[in-house]
Amino acid sequence: MDESPASYIHLVHRLIEECLVLKMSKEECMEALSKHANIKPVVTSTVWMELEKENPGFFQVYYHNHRTSSSSAPAPSTPPAGRERRIKALISNYSDPASSSSD
Repeated sequence: MDESPASYIHLVHRLIEECLVLKMSKEECMEALSKHANIKPVVTSTVWMELEKENPGFFQVYYHNHRTSSSSAPAPSTPPAGRERRIKALISNYSDPASSSSD
């Protein structure tokens, strides 16, 4: 994988997108990326905030749905173990040069 700052930010961006698909909160995403990808929470938070600036409508709906589902649903749609597997798989795809050459 290319080790340039732009490539690193792109990786963080893609991992945050995966966290969003898994309906994780910002804090859950920061914790997961710190634990599984050694990405500092400040980096995840910064990229997340930039995504919020670029997509305010999406995040308004996302936060509304996240609040609604967390207050009414007994459990997240993807169990924590499933979230960890998906994040680890995505990280390994980015660290495998053969899989990232098509980007």
